[in-house]
Amino acid sequence: MERKIKILGTGKYMPTRRVTAAELEEKLGLAAGWVEKKSGVSVRHFVTNETAAQMGAIAARRALEAAGLSLHDIDCIVCASGTAQQEIPCTAALIQEELQLSKTGIPCFDINATCLSFVTALDVMSCQMAVGIYERVLIISSEISSAGLNWEQKESCVLFGDGAAAVVIGRTPETESSRILGSSMKTYSEGAHYSEIRGGGTLIHPSQFAQGREADFAFDMDGRKIFRLTSQLITGFVDRLLSSASITKEQIRTVVPHQASGMAMRIMAGKLGFSDQQMVNILAEHGNVIAASIPMALHEAIRQNRVQRGDHLMLLGTSAGLSLGGIVLEY
Repeated sequence: MERKIKILGTGKYMPTRRVTAAELEEKLGLAAGWVEKKSGVSVRHFVTNETAAQMGAIAARRALEAAGLSLHDIDCIVCASGTAQQEIPCTAALIQEELQLSKTGIPCFDINATCLSFVTALDVMSCQMAVGIYERVLIISSEISSAGLNWEQKESCVLFGDGAAAVVIGRTPETESSRILGSSMKTYSEGAHYSEIRGGGTLIHPSQFAQGREADFAFDMDGRKIFRLTSQLITGFVDRLLSSASITKEQIRTVVPHQASGMAMRIMAGKLGFSDQQMVNILAEHGNVIAASIPMALHEAIRQNRVQRGDHLMLLGTSAGLSLGGIVLEY
């Protein structure tokens, strides 16, 4: 379904602590060059004292400044993250508090589809805006992955970084053409346990953490199985997404993919037939920042003038579940 929605502004926040590949190689007892070769990540950022809400609030203010808007122009705040600051309330409410909007009544809620949270939030909220529920929405992805890494799984722990990105969306004026052309999400739960954090919910209560279950509270990933299943599904998924948007690959100016890993992005581009010029790749300097990866890469593409008004973009990614998701839009 086409929706006349426009991206009005973007912003990001990176923690000041930079963690290099060499630092991780020393920490993990790995040979020089191993981390960058395996992950494609040279530098990632880890929080020191920042909270997810604080990072999200800074990114949100920067996105509003880019849009030429104030906080009081926003009528809904959505936190689209794979990690939460605490179990309740939702992180969006805590971001509202950080933004000093505590008495405004602006509705706040979270949308969590792990790494696809931003794409899902943009899809869901654009539908709500299209039917007139909201005028301008702030979508924020704020991730602290460093809190849940499994340092025994070297191939996964070297991938991730912390940070936040925010995007302001609004209804497109009648005289402009910005719009969402098509969207899709598919979930294949045969891959539900290929990446997971088992502890912290009702299955393994937090009270069991110190009872020999520590590993259940850390990120657990089987990258080979994820890659195998994704490879089987991604080409058909993208073909159907483009068909639903009535657009060809050649008409896509820029692909903004989830920054999963260096290998995953290279293979995705090759398998789908997109050139290096079409693919936005910020992995080396950011790492995999879970749901913030896609809005962060979108922000960088706009900041570097790789995206102009009227260009066709594709946001594309995978997430735990295993899910595939994408949106085709005219910027």
